[in-house]
Amino acid sequence: MTEIALAVREMTKRFGGLVATDNVSFDVPVGSVTALIGPNGAGKTTLFNLITNVYRTDRGEVRFGEVSLGAMQPARIAALGLVRTFQAARVFPGMTTLENVLAGAHLTLRSHPLRQMLWLKGARQEERVLIAKGEAMLELFGLRAFRDVAATDLPMGAQKLLDVIRALMARPRMLLLDEPAAGLNDSETAELGAALRAIRDSGITVMVVEHNMSLVMGVADQVLVLDAGRLVASGTPDEIRQNTEVIQAYIGQDTESGPC
Repeated sequence: MTEIALAVREMTKRFGGLVATDNVSFDVPVGSVTALIGPNGAGKTTLFNLITNVYRTDRGEVRFGEVSLGAMQPARIAALGLVRTFQAARVFPGMTTLENVLAGAHLTLRSHPLRQMLWLKGARQEERVLIAKGEAMLELFGLRAFRDVAATDLPMGAQKLLDVIRALMARPRMLLLDEPAAGLNDSETAELGAALRAIRDSGITVMVVEHNMSLVMGVADQVLVLDAGRLVASGTPDEIRQNTEVIQAYIGQDTESGPC
């Protein structure tokens, strides 16, 4: 029996007269990459916001493993291991690229704040380990050369990758990535695809909102198609490729080119 990392049931959200998500239900298997696609305004980012309780649902339930997320605060959800990025790149001004990466590890710190303030041996050792991990992450994503550069000076594509790295530093069990390829060139997108496969192979479950169909079809184990807040199709990349309605509405005849 397949172990389920995330279960969404009958998720419904209205903003006034607009139905943003309409009775959406799906499962995300442990150790998989699930892609969520659909046209602009379909409700993809709203769904992420509902899963992480940035928005409160009108009806429905989200379970992360055996835990019902209910009215849980977003910070508590992140502490459980369900970590997300946002559509717009978010970096901390006044900090280098490496310092931004290390900020993602705040949920994993074990040293007491007082030991950190006094720079005691355990805190020093913990920081050395985190720095080494952060540098390895920058190397993996091709950002090692920007280690000491102000994060706000990075190109937008690099800032998007930095979001992903910072999320990984929180040691997530599952990542929700909102358009991580936005602003990336072809080479950077290929590197992101390789990184997503490596993340999955390390045991971290991934759900990604993405418009780049080449990336989606190259990394996803499961594809969900959202339209006007409704889940209209789901299946493997091959099954989605062969779905005539999806091809005509979202992908186009050539799934290797252009966004949906």
